Amino acid sequence: MSVVEKLMDGAVADIDVLRSLDGQGDVFTLARDVDFLLRAPNREKAELVAQLINEYQYGAATPLHDENGDSVQVVINMPVTQNVILSVSGFMTCLAAIYGLEFDGWGCVAQSRT
Repeated sequence: MSVVEKLMDGAVADIDVLRSLDGQGDVFTLARDVDFLLRAPNREKAELVAQLINEYQYGAATPLHDENGDSVQVVINMPVTQNVILSVSGFMTCLAAIYGLEFDGWGCVAQSRT
């Protein structure tokens, strides 16, 4: 699958998540910790990408090594308005493609003003 196809598929998936959050009464403009997951082929790749993300302050990245394999968890405190989350999600898709990882999506807890 090409990067453009991954970006288009990702945008559809991102909008599905936004619809789910909207159904929970989310206020998209409120900042919250958003969790992005990049699956890595091995420990070394996970650690390399986590180091790059942290060094350039794209987010707070942690390499994970467990029974599910190797991955990188990236946490960014941000709002999830459509233009913002699709841009960051797209960036993670591109970063994963460049380094041979698989972007496995994002998630967060719905935020409300109450």
